[in-house]
Amino acid sequence: MTNKAVAIITGASRGIGKTVAEFFANAGCQLVLIARDKEKLEKLSNDIQKQNNCPAPMLFAFDVEKSELITNCISQSLEAFGRIDVLVNNAGIYLEGTSSIEPANFKKQLAINLTAPFEFLKQVVPVMKLQQSGAIFNIASRAGKVGFSESGGYSASKFGLVGLSESFYRELAPFGISVTAICPGWVNTEMAYVAGTPLKGQEMIQAKDIAKTIEYLLSLSPGARVKEIILESAKSIH
Repeated sequence: MTNKAVAIITGASRGIGKTVAEFFANAGCQLVLIARDKEKLEKLSNDIQKQNNCPAPMLFAFDVEKSELITNCISQSLEAFGRIDVLVNNAGIYLEGTSSIEPANFKKQLAINLTAPFEFLKQVVPVMKLQQSGAIFNIASRAGKVGFSESGGYSASKFGLVGLSESFYRELAPFGISVTAICPGWVNTEMAYVAGTPLKGQEMIQAKDIAKTIEYLLSLSPGARVKEIILESAKSIH
């Protein structure tokens, strides 16, 4: 990863996205950070500029359900930097329920967890194809591999993301682009507590483990590809 590499990260203001943003900032990359909370984005931007020798991030505060804003975001990023080297599709939402879930909540999870990543991919992939290079990380979930009770809507969205990611993985390999779905179990973030984790903080996967996973994937030789990585909390393995 060079100092001029451009990394786009969704859901960047907290949790996994924030930690991944800090990793790329430490690597000296130009960041494009996307989240709904403008204040948190600005605080993150200030913090990483103080702590790292990196350029000022480009910030976009909007709801990823709005596809026209995704188009505008990518367009402005390209106008500013001329390339995109990394896309981290991380923005996500958890709403409980399978048979009990309201149709509106089911659709909302699909919109944020599956349709929005697709929209980012549609905008970014043509750029990476022209470059003949790029790395895409789709942050899915263990719930994208196993359907858990009372999480059917969430699992449906994450199963969909894993399948979408695999299709892009196969389609883009000839263009020098790597695509990996990262599927963690309980991660020590706010979302885990909303979802009712039975684990204590240090018993869970840490957000920095996801950043280290991305670092490892980026360190591989150009001929290597990893379709997906599953991380589990040690306390959850039975």
